[in-house]
Amino acid sequence: MTFYNGVFPFYPHERRKWVFSVDTIIVIIVFLVFALAFILIIPGIRGKARLSWICRVIISLFIGVVTVVVNFTADWEVGSVNSVTTYKSFSNSTVNADIGVHVGLSGVNITLKGNPINQINETIDYNEQFLWSFGSNFNEYYFDGLQKGLPNPILYVAEKFTQNDPCGIFSQYRISSHYASACMWVAFCSWIICNILFSMSVFIYGAYMILVTGAFMLFSLISFSTVKNVTFCNIQFGSETLKTTFGGSFWLSLAVGLLCFAIGITLIVLNWCVPEKLKLFFNAIEDDEDSTSRSSDNEHCHNNLAFEHV
Repeated sequence: MTFYNGVFPFYPHERRKWVFSVDTIIVIIVFLVFALAFILIIPGIRGKARLSWICRVIISLFIGVVTVVVNFTADWEVGSVNSVTTYKSFSNSTVNADIGVHVGLSGVNITLKGNPINQINETIDYNEQFLWSFGSNFNEYYFDGLQKGLPNPILYVAEKFTQNDPCGIFSQYRISSHYASACMWVAFCSWIICNILFSMSVFIYGAYMILVTGAFMLFSLISFSTVKNVTFCNIQFGSETLKTTFGGSFWLSLAVGLLCFAIGITLIVLNWCVPEKLKLFFNAIEDDEDSTSRSSDNEHCHNNLAFEHV
């Protein structure tokens, strides 16, 4: 590759902004549709049961959407650094930019944003995704980046995650992320079973299943956090070091997992101490009273018919 009339011989590519993945948006929309459908039927729920249903449905949908969405987010582990660094190969031009790393369960997003965004007659605003999920080849994404002529900072960070890099972090991230994602999907399945059991008024078993949901969410976090046990090679940009910390998806999953444990333990205690109040919360007592009232009305009607016959 050589220069020709001062133009860099790099392949053109699309600059993408890192906001939400399409999968994340689809999942959120699906759960919003369920929430909207519930809002439409709220007026048909009688009395105090309305408040109970609102509380149960909102909390349940929140837990469900989190267990699914975090599989597609890219902020389980994040880090960024500001540095003056070379921009592209075969050039001495330097830029002041923020280099960011956003690690998810399926891969890593590497961002490069100029400070200011317009420098050396270019708009420096990159977001490149490199996947390591099963069925994807991380090295192919890296080689595609080389062919496209991505900026040096992005390629430098991506090289640290390749299979042949001496750091050896690729296998650890790939395996940890795979098991973390698997645990999250199991948590989602147990969440579905939990809702089925609650709808059948089998409260104690529903409480057990929500504990299972929380347990698998915590297992997912433990699996992902094992990457911190690996000696992470320093990613140096001059005198600055790019360091990563757990991101929003990690802490959100932890919060929801603890919420599941709190709900499950509370329901078990209520079922043991005051089962009548638990039935009242799930509207089971009202159903029993209605059925008793209907049976008494039927008996009264039967007696009247018998008296008229006599």
